[in-house]
Amino acid sequence: MKPYDTFDAIDSFAASASAFECLTGTLAGPQAAALTHHELEELVEVRGRELLRRLLQDHFDLRALREREQIQERLLAGNTEVVRGADGRIRPHHEAGHSRKLACLFGTVTVTRTAWRQKGLINVHPADISLSLPAGRHSFGLRRLAVIEAVRGSYDQARAAIEDRCGKVLGKRQAEGLVVAAAVDIDDFYRCMIPLPSTATTVLVMQVDGKGVVMRPEALRPATLKAHLNSQHALRTRLAPGEKPHRKRMATLACVFDADPAPRRPHDVIAPPEGRSTLARAPRSGPRAHRKWLTASLVHPPEQVIAAAFDQAAARDRDHLRDWVVLVDGARHQLGLIQAEAGRRGIKVHILLDFVHVSEYIWDAAHCFHKPGTAAAEAWVAGHLTTILHGQAARAATEITTQADRTGLHGTRREGVDTCVRYLTGHLGQLRYDTALAAGWPIATGAIEGACRHIVGDRLDITGSRWGLQGAEAILKLRALKDNGDFNTYWAFHLTREHKRLYSTPDQHNYNLTA
Repeated sequence: MKPYDTFDAIDSFAASASAFECLTGTLAGPQAAALTHHELEELVEVRGRELLRRLLQDHFDLRALREREQIQERLLAGNTEVVRGADGRIRPHHEAGHSRKLACLFGTVTVTRTAWRQKGLINVHPADISLSLPAGRHSFGLRRLAVIEAVRGSYDQARAAIEDRCGKVLGKRQAEGLVVAAAVDIDDFYRCMIPLPSTATTVLVMQVDGKGVVMRPEALRPATLKAHLNSQHALRTRLAPGEKPHRKRMATLACVFDADPAPRRPHDVIAPPEGRSTLARAPRSGPRAHRKWLTASLVHPPEQVIAAAFDQAAARDRDHLRDWVVLVDGARHQLGLIQAEAGRRGIKVHILLDFVHVSEYIWDAAHCFHKPGTAAAEAWVAGHLTTILHGQAARAATEITTQADRTGLHGTRREGVDTCVRYLTGHLGQLRYDTALAAGWPIATGAIEGACRHIVGDRLDITGSRWGLQGAEAILKLRALKDNGDFNTYWAFHLTREHKRLYSTPDQHNYNLTA
């Protein structure tokens, strides 16, 4: 086949060249000289977007022309050309001029290509594979933009942002569908990733937590839906104190990260009851998280999310040479799942309660003895927390109980004390902060708490939002993906997978041209 004529290719872009000359002529004219800079920006943005759309359209038209020329040249040379489809059956007849619309970043263009046909069979378009066209109307560039905008804010905000940049190419419901489709390969993507190794002294930290998401009734778990349908509220227009609407589904989040050990003492965490003196040494900083990885799910049960976190940890430490530290808030069900998963894998893990949760229980107990906001309450809390940080939680529980008995607290005045003591005595095995501080481990769940606020709260808790299961799951996974810093790598992986889904068959690649 002879090479394409350069001048023919340039002629195919005559319309784009004319649009460019028209734009430059406008900018060089007297009317543009009277415009302010922001008016010029708006002019170039609108006219420039149309110029880019015209360039893309001219390129598609040129490829359609070249495809027809190729077929004609082969026929004139005596080659009998047929196309074999994904079903393995031959389409011997061809017909030019088959077109489809493609909404892209610059507007909507028309892609024209040749269809290969056979009666009773679906048409095959070989040009679709060379362009890697999507199954729907929206280009992959537009889909990527839709995902970025939709995981950042509401769908209405995403639609408005896309319309400002690309014109009216995407509706709200279409954006929701594109986001769901964009998240389908995230689990496979992370199964294929190989984390970078770390030294044996680096601490491997896991944190797990849950946060509720307001769902539409059909997306609730069966037990929650039953409670929602059977609930009878005391008031007609609002919930009474203590009533629950039963409209949330719990999302499970897990976090895995590396941390270099940073040994500390109790007074590095809690100031002494009498306060720090100006001559005292500065408190040592705690360990810092790096190479953080998040996963979250509304669809999968908590045990599956926890197993995924263990998989990530195992990939980072295949020989189990590092210290594995798991931080939780003390939920019994969660603790049981973590211990069961560690036992199933035969892995020794060090489970610690989040120290911030512990301090909240101590503060509640303090308010049974002292008025809130007083220096006496603060000193009382500092003293007992220091005792707990020394690894003596049982002693702290005994002292609190003894003081409550001696003071004569009873009934509702003693509820904070009893709750605190039950919490401490029920989790003594997870309160070995003396060991954790000496080894330089973290003792707080700041990473997963922040993830719950950022990944779930900032997007899925938008006022008035009610989520379907697929849409909420997609947003959750995509926000975790972006927080991990893996979005660009994942998008390339997703496009490769999408191409294979659309154009590959088990026994052959794409379409075969048979001469």
